[in-house]
Amino acid sequence: MTESENAAELENALALENAPALEDAAVKLEADLTDGEFVDVLPEDLDLSGFVGPQTFPNNNRRRIPAMLYLIFGLGAVALYAAKGESSALVNLGTLWAGVGLVAFGAYGMVAGWTLKVDESDALVSASAEVGFPVGHAAAQMAWRGWLSRPTWRILAYSNENPPTKRGIVLVDGVNGAVIEGFSEENPEDWTQFDPEDVAGASLSVPAAADPAEQ
Repeated sequence: MTESENAAELENALALENAPALEDAAVKLEADLTDGEFVDVLPEDLDLSGFVGPQTFPNNNRRRIPAMLYLIFGLGAVALYAAKGESSALVNLGTLWAGVGLVAFGAYGMVAGWTLKVDESDALVSASAEVGFPVGHAAAQMAWRGWLSRPTWRILAYSNENPPTKRGIVLVDGVNGAVIEGFSEENPEDWTQFDPEDVAGASLSVPAAADPAEQ
C-alpha cells in the first residue's frame, strides 16, 4: 500500500470517528435555529408593524373623574346623615364629617382638573421664541404649579449646532400657552461621547410627567 493510500485511509477513519460528534452539532444548531435564537429582528424604533401613531399626552382634566366620585359619595354621606340623624346606630356625626371632607376634596379636584389646551408642540414653539436661538433637540415634561395644580410644560431646548453650543429651559402654561419664565446659557455639557449623527437627528421627546410630590 502506497503512502498516499495510507493517508487516505487514515483520513476516512478520522471522518468516521468524528461523524457522531458532527451529527450532534448539526442537530443542536438546527434546534437553536428552530427556537429562534439566531433569527434577525428589527429594532423597536425601526419596526413599522408596532407603530401606533404619534404619542398623545393624557389630558389633565381626567382628574375630574375621581373628583366627581368624591362629590357623589360625599353628598350621599351628608344626605344619609340628614335622613337618619342620630336615630341609627350606623349613622352618626362621623358620617357627616366624612361626607363634608369628601365634598371638599372633590371640589378641589374639580378646580385642579384644568383642561390641557396647549400640547407639547405648541409649547415648543413658545419656548423657541423665548430662548432666542434656533432650537435643535428639545424635551418636554409636564409639571404642576401652585396650590391649584395648574399644568405647566417644562421645555429643555438645545441649539441646532452639532454639538449644541447653547441650552435653555422655559416654563409654558398648559392652559393659555403663556411663557411663565425662561432661561438660556452657553451649553456646559460635554457631548463628545455621543454619535454626531444621533445628535443631529434628535427631535422633541416627551418624558414621563413629573411627580406632583416634587412640585
